[in-house]
Amino acid sequence: MRTTERLVLRPFQDTDLPAWAALNADAEVMRYLGGPLTRAESDREAAGINDQWAAGRFGFLAIERAADSVFLGAGGLSQEEWNPETLEIGWRLAREHWGHGYASEAAADWLGYGFTELQLPRIDAMTDTPNVRSIAVMRRLGMTFDRTVDLTIGAETFNATVYSMTAETFRVI
Repeated sequence: MRTTERLVLRPFQDTDLPAWAALNADAEVMRYLGGPLTRAESDREAAGINDQWAAGRFGFLAIERAADSVFLGAGGLSQEEWNPETLEIGWRLAREHWGHGYASEAAADWLGYGFTELQLPRIDAMTDTPNVRSIAVMRRLGMTFDRTVDLTIGAETFNATVYSMTAETFRVI
């Protein structure tokens, strides 16, 4: 478990699963993440997230608002098949929690964790190029534009924008 000024970052609990499933069923939340998930897919994803955290001390964790224990979504560091040489930072929040700085706050803590505790030399962030909201979070974090790349996941090909930060840059900000 990790904490920030307003958030608790922790493994998923059974009580999170209905809210996680609702978030993953929201077409707008999942617009750039391959589309809505079923409840079974969402539950499997939460279990896999917890397994990754237990095995490697990185992965997404549930994001809870500390003041009232409301489940907001998830975020953290992951290793993706399209970018295996570095960990990638990401976030996924329920739409009603967008625009409050929660993604930036959680992601900033994950950058600190990745660079100080995991001693990573670099962390990337990637999103569909039209996802201006996530790109804005990347910029607020102090990440810099790295490249665009066409990715194919399953049968879908899309243009992705990659931002990155190095350990050296992190120490300066």
